[in-house]
Amino acid sequence: MANSHVYVIAEAGVNHNGSLDMAKELVEVAAKAGADAVKFQTFRADRLVSGNAPKADYQRRSCGGDESQYAMLKKLELGEEAHAELITHCKLHGIQFLSTPFDAESVDLLGGTLDLPTIKIPSGEITNAPLLLKIASLGKPVIMSTGMCTLADVEAALGVLAFGFTCPGAHPGVAGFEAAYASSEGQQSLREKVILLHCTTEYPAPFAEVNLRAMDTLASAFGLAVGFSDHTEGVAIPVAAAARGAVVVEKHFTLDRSLPGPDHKASLEPDELCEMVKAIRQVEIALGSGRKVPAPSEIKNAAVARKSIVAARDIREGEAYCSDNLCIKRPGSGLSPLRYWDVVGRRAARNYAKDEVIEL
Repeated sequence: MANSHVYVIAEAGVNHNGSLDMAKELVEVAAKAGADAVKFQTFRADRLVSGNAPKADYQRRSCGGDESQYAMLKKLELGEEAHAELITHCKLHGIQFLSTPFDAESVDLLGGTLDLPTIKIPSGEITNAPLLLKIASLGKPVIMSTGMCTLADVEAALGVLAFGFTCPGAHPGVAGFEAAYASSEGQQSLREKVILLHCTTEYPAPFAEVNLRAMDTLASAFGLAVGFSDHTEGVAIPVAAAARGAVVVEKHFTLDRSLPGPDHKASLEPDELCEMVKAIRQVEIALGSGRKVPAPSEIKNAAVARKSIVAARDIREGEAYCSDNLCIKRPGSGLSPLRYWDVVGRRAARNYAKDEVIEL
């Protein structure tokens, strides 16, 4: 995830609708689009949500309000065998498999049994200190979304991660988390292992509430690499995030927005995902080094686009240069107009025809 490369996560999430075949098709779509990773969600509904937990408004809009959130999520689970098949399918198609764990057993599956190299923490779990601590105990790199968060929320979560990274076996608690966060060892572990994603947790997120400048605030406050998890409609905002320096961009996608399910309507379709990745790749190339120097391709155009000091009319040898007999015209292959006042008052060393470039 080098700074010169935007790491694009195509978020399949639960848009497989519980079907392994559909999940595999999502892998293929993400790989074809050029994403770096395709991300799913790993959970057991009975460990994630209570039986009487209400649906979010966007879930009611997408799925109706008749069934419970538990019933909705139960149909979207993927088992261990399905995870293993998806990892194999990802390797076959040259894309990294990622998934977000929502409970302790899912952390064990992803970080232990399946040994994923990176763990993604969703915005909804950022206050779940036991889960954060378990994730940190794996010692693996972490990508953490920060939707619904204040800076204080993010700092508290980072304290838990720092404690888990640097204090194995120690008794956890708020004082220990704060001490780990304040320590040089804790800060070093965060710099080495954590990427923060700015996020607005609404589906779709209103453009007026995206607040991309908060990426800069996160980077300044915590000194960590920062990216963006997008829930807006279309591709403009994730591309803008890449232009603002996001090292990771995450975006939901689906096979078809008209499919039933909680997240399809706020997701990109395959052609749009391709468009987004292509635009982000163009942006990462266009960002360049930051040095303000002529680009190789434009050097040849300087003589055409710029101007030189030329004779405004025929000039006789010995005649003094003045505003009446000098002017500024293309091409730019001669004496720069910056030297105009060095020329005025001097005398011509030879005859010049109108429009001829003046020499000193």
